[in-house]
Amino acid sequence: MDYLQHPFDSKRHTVFSKKGMVATSQPLAAQAGIEVMQKGGNAIDAAIATAAALTVVEPTSNGIGGDAFALVWVKDKLHGLNSSGPAPQSISPEAVKALGHDKMPVHGVVPVTVPGAPAAWAELSEKFGKLSLAETLKPAIRYAEEGYPLTPILGKFWKSAYNKFKTTFTGEEYQAWFDTFAPNGKAPEIGEMWSSPGHASTLKKIGETNARAFYEGELAEKIDANMKKHNGFLTKEDLASFKPEWVEPVSAHYRGYDVWEIPPNGQGMVALMALNIFKELGEPKWQSAETYHQQIEAMKLAFTDGKEFITEPEEMPVSAEHLLSEEYAKKRAETVGEEASDPTPYELPKGGTVYLSAADEEGNMISYIQSNYMGFGSGIVVPGTGIGLQNRGADFSLDEKHPNVLRGGKRTYHTIIPGFLTKDGKAVGPFGVMGGYMQPQGHFQVVTNTIDYLLNPQAALDAPRWQWIEGKTVLVEPHFPNYLAQALARKGHAIQVATDGGGFGRGQIIWRDPETGVLSGGTESRTDGAVAAW
Repeated sequence: MDYLQHPFDSKRHTVFSKKGMVATSQPLAAQAGIEVMQKGGNAIDAAIATAAALTVVEPTSNGIGGDAFALVWVKDKLHGLNSSGPAPQSISPEAVKALGHDKMPVHGVVPVTVPGAPAAWAELSEKFGKLSLAETLKPAIRYAEEGYPLTPILGKFWKSAYNKFKTTFTGEEYQAWFDTFAPNGKAPEIGEMWSSPGHASTLKKIGETNARAFYEGELAEKIDANMKKHNGFLTKEDLASFKPEWVEPVSAHYRGYDVWEIPPNGQGMVALMALNIFKELGEPKWQSAETYHQQIEAMKLAFTDGKEFITEPEEMPVSAEHLLSEEYAKKRAETVGEEASDPTPYELPKGGTVYLSAADEEGNMISYIQSNYMGFGSGIVVPGTGIGLQNRGADFSLDEKHPNVLRGGKRTYHTIIPGFLTKDGKAVGPFGVMGGYMQPQGHFQVVTNTIDYLLNPQAALDAPRWQWIEGKTVLVEPHFPNYLAQALARKGHAIQVATDGGGFGRGQIIWRDPETGVLSGGTESRTDGAVAAW
């Protein structure tokens, strides 16, 4: 891909290599991936090693008890893996309301769903890996046993979480969180060593049993016992019945490229819907207020419809095919005017995550994402194991009329999404931007920066971002051009300049040159990101 000159000040430059590359938000995790690749593993083994290491070296964003998704390019074909776990079989809106909740709680045992990440590692290893799962988890185990020093952004978010949790996590069920993540009565400081022997032991058991211990053995028993003790819904039977799902990725054709996402229950379709709508609005112009206005309007329409309709595919009131159709894109584009809108859902036709990319010299590439959600997840940690359980159930609705209503055994609308780019049936490469509801907005902006403006991977990530919040409210980063912010405000957008840079996502990109096979990678300047190259 031809790139324009880097137009942004950056602390980083695009990294180039030939034999292999791993890009993620933590240097030690990226190095774990390269280490495994140098031992004979491929890009998929490297991704598993990196993902497992991230549960240790970035517990503020993910953990063993979270979910995972992947887009895997192997032998000229793209494969999709959905390893998001369902709600416990015994849960229901009535059961949650009986506990005194009028909506799904964010923390505690109630929003805990079946973790999918360990099963994703095992599934990816068995289907595409060259090394055993036990071998790929060795770097993560070493980090957990020996400890590692906290990096700056990690330390910032860890301390912020601790300061919040020490006043809000007052129940007995949260004590194991403090024992694990604040062992000396405080959050570890930047540069301070932190280790987790229980985490290391858990990873060993997962590796030795190809994750079976987590879903059927000793670890499953411990999860079950802890949930029973605190009156949770998740059981060992829920764990034993879980299997990841291989899915056909969905795509949008955008100006000569195909942009790929995981289909529902994930929100990746929102990015594709926004790209389709934006494409109907004319040619984009560099640093144009009109183009930014159209991008924001396209995204808010897609997001409004996504939140209204996306859930388990069989329960969606409108098909994914229709939401990705030209008919839908044209109808939504027709509603975009010169002023900011307050969007309402489409009229139906009648009738807080870690991300990583990896690539190897054989041509294998993977876009992988996993999360505990909202930082540390539910706040429930299984004592002595390092397993922090996710709170994905918080996104369920208790309204029986809503498509995403809570049901036992159902997967919720899911925020974490890996992305992939191809051109003329050949891989360009993996990309992703983590960060809750910023994710499809980050995907949209990275794709348009890359394709419309020919920015190199690092420049595409460094470009100032915007984030639609609700109604006419749009957050922009402090370095977003002021003249553009003022012009957008004149169009009716309620522009707010963010003072905390943590809400605009954290992304990674690896592109492959189709002629030479040379890899070019960028990593997020908004966090402790790194590109490890070989």
